Amino acid sequence: MTNLKRLLPGLDHPITIEPTGSRVVVTLDGHVVAESTDALTLREASYPPVQYIPLADVDAEALRPSDHTSWCPYKGTASYFSLQVGDTVADAVMWTYEAPHDAVAPIKGHVAFYPDRVDAIAVAAAEVPGAH
Repeated sequence: MTNLKRLLPGLDHPITIEPTGSRVVVTLDGHVVAESTDALTLREASYPPVQYIPLADVDAEALRPSDHTSWCPYKGTASYFSLQVGDTVADAVMWTYEAPHDAVAPIKGHVAFYPDRVDAIAVAAAEVPGAH
């Protein structure tokens, strides 16, 4: 992977990262496998927003190593994890950028999930201070 193209976000391919501001819960086979109030929302070009959850907020007992990797010219090399809940195994269901490019450095230490490989990625409505 030494000659891989590296690109910077810009007007033609914008990337923004900001705190989600609400609780994010990921379930698999009816079990909560990740839950966080410290998630980040990454918006990239015309793709749907992606929730990046701190790895510390993922159920460590469900994590399984995966040999799968991929390359994104805007973010870097992604490493993958599988999850196991009971007899259910979701292969390479979540990814992380252990050494992301500088433009997306805030996602270091966070993981994202394929929405079609888990039951749900639920983002609670943001709470408005003072609202009743």
